Amino acid sequence: MSDYLAGLNPAQRDAVETTEGPVLVLAGAGTGKTRVLTTRFAHLLLTKRAFPNQILTVTFTNKAAREMRERLHRLLGQPVEGLWLGTFHALCARMLRRFAERVGLTSDFSILDTDDQFRLLKQIMEAAHIDTKRWPANALMTQIQRWKDKGYLPGQIPANESSDFANGKAEALYKAYQDRLKSLNAVDFGDLLLLMVNLLKTDAEVLSTYQRMFRYILVDEYQDTNLVQYYWLRLLAQGHKNICCVGDDDQSIYSWRGAEIENILKFERDFPGAKVIRLEANYRSTAPILAAASHLIAHNEGRLGKTLHPGRVDADGEPVEVVAVWDSEEEARMIASRAESLWRAKHKLSEVAILVRAGFQTRAFEERLMVLGIPYRIVGGLRFYERQEIRDALAYLRLLALPAYDLAFERIVNLPKRGVGEGAMRTVHEAARAMNIPLYAATQKLVAEGGFKGKLRETLRGLLESFARWREELALRGPVVALETLLDESGYLAMWKADKSPEAPGRLENLKELVRALADFETLPQFLEHVSLVTENEDQAGDDKLSMMTLHGAKGLEFDTVFLPGWEEGLFPNQRALDEGGNKSLEEERRLAYVGITRAKHRAIISHAARRKSYAGWQDAIPSRFLDELPENMLRHSGSAQTQPYRQPHMSAGFPVLAKRPARASKIPLGARVFHQKFGYGRVIAVEDDRLDIDFETSGEKRVLDRFVERHDT
Repeated sequence: MSDYLAGLNPAQRDAVETTEGPVLVLAGAGTGKTRVLTTRFAHLLLTKRAFPNQILTVTFTNKAAREMRERLHRLLGQPVEGLWLGTFHALCARMLRRFAERVGLTSDFSILDTDDQFRLLKQIMEAAHIDTKRWPANALMTQIQRWKDKGYLPGQIPANESSDFANGKAEALYKAYQDRLKSLNAVDFGDLLLLMVNLLKTDAEVLSTYQRMFRYILVDEYQDTNLVQYYWLRLLAQGHKNICCVGDDDQSIYSWRGAEIENILKFERDFPGAKVIRLEANYRSTAPILAAASHLIAHNEGRLGKTLHPGRVDADGEPVEVVAVWDSEEEARMIASRAESLWRAKHKLSEVAILVRAGFQTRAFEERLMVLGIPYRIVGGLRFYERQEIRDALAYLRLLALPAYDLAFERIVNLPKRGVGEGAMRTVHEAARAMNIPLYAATQKLVAEGGFKGKLRETLRGLLESFARWREELALRGPVVALETLLDESGYLAMWKADKSPEAPGRLENLKELVRALADFETLPQFLEHVSLVTENEDQAGDDKLSMMTLHGAKGLEFDTVFLPGWEEGLFPNQRALDEGGNKSLEEERRLAYVGITRAKHRAIISHAARRKSYAGWQDAIPSRFLDELPENMLRHSGSAQTQPYRQPHMSAGFPVLAKRPARASKIPLGARVFHQKFGYGRVIAVEDDRLDIDFETSGEKRVLDRFVERHDT
């Protein structure tokens, strides 16, 4: 196995072989950080420095954890058992289950998903007579998560972190929420880290147990850690101090969800004597792309500093192109046309991406891509386990596994409709409170003792008997058969089969997929914990589609060709971010631009428009200051709306002088035969600027915009 170090460059090898003491690996985009992490792990095992269960390896996504396991398997030639490798939340859940009693829980505690959190908070707010229309529950949920990300339990929140939500009642609601979670034997995602950090701080035995256990700690994407994650790592690392953090301060772009770039910037202060290793050889992008990205990010002051250079032998490439267009509609036409040209030239669409700063920008591109018939996907859509039908089925499963799970009971008791209304649920809640028992148990008592009458009593008795039968099915035949049976016998499948909406067939397919997913797990509790920890959205493999996503969603991905539209002041850098965070936010916006450019392997095309549509009509736009920060010798300029001159001081008092808009080369003349995606073929009978009156062969006369038709004279 001595050849496992072969192929590493000197900096990568240094990062692998420097095993003792604190190490910070500054890994630029495309410099092979995953290979370094995996090889370092293998090196620790193969040199007998540690057993697999003595290495704590932390990733940010389940996908990254899976990839590392697979690479380790290939590198070592065999699967490795007993690993402590996973996300922050998965690892803390594992720790917390071992010492659950010390935080007032039992080891079979439930992990609430976002939907259940929201419903529980809403109940607490209503019980406190808070107007949830004026003070939305999701705003409180955001505030509580922010406190948890910073490591604050109720009663620990400093004055400068207090909230005026609900006239200053947020902290009291936070305490009521935590008390309610404990009574349900449940935690939310934030609690997994918060409770574990608090336990490590207050219980010397637990801290000592894990400090002795983990001889080495490996951390991926360290620049994305929040404060509570930082506290957890620091506490665990104080034992052996063999912590290796891999990250890139130039790619810290998630402050809006709690990430603290200061964590990586102060690593050397936190761990005196730490060794800093810079990975700067990029194996992804061409020299012009790397030069543009490096020149841009060098304008940031809050960074540790590194300069990417090509690691490829074929690093020569075309310049980064900056295209100035007249308006956002021309921008969409330009990008879609270039994507179509690549497609016709046999380039894979899956290697083409449009990366936008804000979600609303996708509309124009979607419409144009549909006109041209170019298949595409919006990356970052609704995740599988967040879909309505999946949440409903999971609620049934949670109640099957844990009859005391009140939130699941409330979700499914009248789903499908069983005639269990608000009055009946009020009776159940009152009985549950009076007897201090779960809603399911209260319903059992009310049914048995005549608390309900007539049809309602028989309905609820039937539901309770069904659950008893499904639990027997679960014990005898396993979770897959139990799920199939309950979906059928509950009437839930029949409800969607009877639904005539266009979404219903897809919902039924999703339920089938849920059954298939459950088949990969031996027990129902294992599956439910997996669901709680899963965060990724799995795309269909082998599907050749252009990808469209926000810059935030693009981190970690790479494409042959990347289009970067909308580089204008106010849009990118984003004006709201600048208003809220000043220069700190400007530097994060610049890091976002750096991330966008470094997604490109061969072609990066940046575009900006001279004007954009707003609610009030068309507005002139100023090219982004980031364009002035790109190296001129690595750029090629094109487009119909070049500024005169193009490069100018960003903060000048005047606006760019725009060339007169030229006539559209693709203008469609009177009498032309055209094709429309919806209306089919037709002939142009009148032209008014970009509006066409067309006599369609099958749809009659219609007025449409010229961008929605293609000329078909032949």
